[in-house]
Amino acid sequence: MKRYLTFLWDCFRLSFVGDWRYHAWMTVLTLITLGGVYAWCQQLVHGLVTTGMTDQVSWGMYIANFTYLVGLAAAAAMLVIPVYVYRNLHLHDVVIFGELLAVSVILMCLLFVTVDLGRPDRFHHLLLRFNFPISMLTWDVIALNGYLLLNLHICGYLIYCAYCGRKPSKAFYIPFVFVAIAWAISIHTVTAFLYVGLGGRPFWNSAIIAPRFLASAFAAGPALIILTLQVVRRFTRHQVSDEALLTLRRIVQVAMLINLFLLLCELFTEFYADTRHVASIRYLFFGLGEHRALVPWIWTALAMNVVATTLFMLPASRALKTLNVACVLAIVGIWIEKGMGLIVPAFVPSPLGEIVEYRPTLHETMVCFGIWAFGLLVYTILVRVSVPVLAGEVTYARRWGAHPKAESSPLVSASQPEPKL
Repeated sequence: MKRYLTFLWDCFRLSFVGDWRYHAWMTVLTLITLGGVYAWCQQLVHGLVTTGMTDQVSWGMYIANFTYLVGLAAAAAMLVIPVYVYRNLHLHDVVIFGELLAVSVILMCLLFVTVDLGRPDRFHHLLLRFNFPISMLTWDVIALNGYLLLNLHICGYLIYCAYCGRKPSKAFYIPFVFVAIAWAISIHTVTAFLYVGLGGRPFWNSAIIAPRFLASAFAAGPALIILTLQVVRRFTRHQVSDEALLTLRRIVQVAMLINLFLLLCELFTEFYADTRHVASIRYLFFGLGEHRALVPWIWTALAMNVVATTLFMLPASRALKTLNVACVLAIVGIWIEKGMGLIVPAFVPSPLGEIVEYRPTLHETMVCFGIWAFGLLVYTILVRVSVPVLAGEVTYARRWGAHPKAESSPLVSASQPEPKL
C-alpha cells in the first residue's frame, strides 16, 4: 500500500512538470473547462431553457457529442486487436495510448450524459427503476461504466508494474484485454440500439445503424490516435515508428470506405423507396421549405469524408503532411455526420408533423467546449505521466534519484531543476 500511494503521489507531481508550452496548454484547457462549469451552473439554476432544445427537439449537441465520443472510445480496440490478436509488433509500444484515450473519452461521455439530464441530482430515480434487461438505457450504463473500469485496470496495472520495475503478469491483464475488445464493440452497438429501438423516430429505424456506428468509429478513432502519436513523438522521447502510423492509416482507409458505402446504402433505401418517412432525411440533405439549417453542414461533412477517403486511397497519404490533412478531414466530417447529422433530423419533423429547427445556444456550446477541454486535460495528464514511467525514467527504485534530463522535450524543461522522485 505504501508503494502504491507513493506511485500515485509521484504521478501527481509529475503531471505538473513541463516547460512553458506544456503549462500554457494546460492553462488554456483549464480556463475553457472552468468556462464550461460556469455555463453548466447557469443551466442548473435556470434549467434546460438555457439550451436550444425544445419539446420537439429534446436531444441536441450533448447527445450528438456523446454518440461521437462513444465511437472514439471503441476505436481503442483497433490498436488492441492487431497487437494482442495478430501480434503486430509495430503497434506494441503505442497501444497504451489508445487505452488512455478510451479512459478520457468515456469520462467525457459520462459528463455529456450528466449535463443532458435536466436534474442530475435525481439520477437515483433511474437506479431505483433498474429495468434490467429490458431497458436499453440500463445496458448502456453497464456498457460505458464497465468499459471504463476495464481500461482503468489495464492501463493502471501496466503503468504501475513499470513503476515498480517488474514484468506484468499476463494472468492479470491479458484476459481483461480480450474482454475489452468485445466490450468496445458492444458499447457502440448498444448505443446504436438505443436509437434503433425508438419506433416513433423512423429516421433511426434501420438495421445498418449499428454497422455504420462501428465503421465511423473505427475511422475517426484511429485517425485521432495518428495525430496524438505524432505529438507524443515530437514532444517526448517515446519512440513511435512510421510503420505504426501507416498500420493505423490502413485501418482508417478500410473503415472510411465501409462508412461511405453504408451511407450510400442508407441514402438509396430512403430516397428510392420514397416512403412517407423520408421527410427527416430530406430535411437533412435538402431542407423542408425554408427550414434548411443542417443542409450546408451535412454536405460539408459529406465532402470532407469523400476527400479524406480519396486521400487515404492515394499513395500520397504515406507522407505525414497529407496523412494529417486526411485525418483532420475524417475526424471533423464524421463528427458532423454522426453528431448533428444523425441526432437532430430524427426530431424534424416531429411525430405530429411540426417543423421546429434546433440551434445550440451559447451556454450549450460553452458546456460542450468545457467537456472537450476537460477530456483533453485528462488525456494530456495521463500521457504526461505514462511516458516517463513506461520508459523507466520514473520508478520506485529511483524515487530518491533525479530524472534523466530531457533537453529536447518540452514536457520536461531543461532550464528548470528536475523534480526529486
